[in-house]
Amino acid sequence: MKLTINTHERYDETEIIINCNCMNDYIEKLISAFRILDMKLPCHKNGQQHFIDITQIIYIESIDKHTFLYTAAEVYESSYKLIELEEKLTKLDFLRASKNCLFNIRHLRSLKSDLEQKLLLTMNNDIKIAVSRQYSGAVKEKLEAYHG
Repeated sequence: MKLTINTHERYDETEIIINCNCMNDYIEKLISAFRILDMKLPCHKNGQQHFIDITQIIYIESIDKHTFLYTAAEVYESSYKLIELEEKLTKLDFLRASKNCLFNIRHLRSLKSDLEQKLLLTMNNDIKIAVSRQYSGAVKEKLEAYHG
C-alpha cells in the first residue's frame, strides 16, 4: 500500500481518496476506520445534550425501552432504538451480543466460550458482556474476519 499525504493551507477540509484496482475486505476495513473516526451520536445526560464520539462507546444496552450508551467514564441515554443504532453501527465495528446489547469490537480484550455455546466477553475496562447462543456464531465469525 502506498500512502501520500499532501498538506497546504488552501485545503479547507481533509479529503481522503482511495485509488484501488478492486474493492476487497481490506479496503472496506480502511473505509470503516475512517468513518468511525468522524461519527458522533447525539445523546443526553442530566438534561443536557451531548455528542459522543462512537469510538468512545464500549457497549450499548436497551433496558425497559430506553437505550443507554456506555463509555469508560459515563453512561448516556439515546433517543435512538437499539435496532436503529445497529443499522448505523454494524459496519463500524459494533456487533450484536444479545437482543438488548451491542458492543464495540475495538474495546474487546478477551472472550471465553462455555459449554452451552455462549460467549463471555471482557471489555478493556473489565466490563463483562454475555453473548447469547443466538448471536455467538455470528460474533465468532465476524471477530475472525476482523482479526483475520
